[in-house]
Amino acid sequence: MPSTPTEPPAEGRVARRQRRTRKALIDAACRVMSEKGVDAATMLEIAEAADMGAGTVYNYFKSKDDLAVAVLEFLMQDLAMRIESVTNTFSDSALVYACGVRSVLEVATQDARWHPLLNRSEVIADAMYRAMGPFAIRDMERATEAGRFTISDASLIWRLTSHALLGAALLILKGDLPATAKPEIVMRLLCMTGLPPAEAQDLALRDLPPVPDRLPA
Repeated sequence: MPSTPTEPPAEGRVARRQRRTRKALIDAACRVMSEKGVDAATMLEIAEAADMGAGTVYNYFKSKDDLAVAVLEFLMQDLAMRIESVTNTFSDSALVYACGVRSVLEVATQDARWHPLLNRSEVIADAMYRAMGPFAIRDMERATEAGRFTISDASLIWRLTSHALLGAALLILKGDLPATAKPEIVMRLLCMTGLPPAEAQDLALRDLPPVPDRLPA
């Protein structure tokens, strides 16, 4: 006899308080780091911006780098949602994924909040895999089901793409690659999905509506 699905256990009061505290610290760190940069921001300033004691920050994040990565994960999730607000009108599932890849590369090279940690690309790539993976993997699987991509392991492709995107962004910021190389980078990454180069190039160059700076309230 099949078992009856059970509701997940309700979140307890302590867990709710911890979740709210962690979110408040990330919000405060995002504000402070946006204004001063990651290097100049201090844990004390972040604690004060969150109206908490300095010790509270270290109860949730063992270092400023850990907190900066948490901020980036928050920014990446927000970026994924903003991309989706545009791509949910697209009929071509391959274009949905291409828009995501293009947007990530653009933001990684333009948003100063990403820059200080790009030298630790292995850390940021792991954060990107966790934060944006559910969207990217879903989009690749949909494009594969539609016959646009030929992928047997979308999770692997996204992991490789995360590292490649951030590595390329770092090279552009250091001046080792020109910003004009972005379409070529995107095209090569799209070829990892099984797209022929001509189709990948078309998706890398096609005019797209802009991704909004923020989601509607």
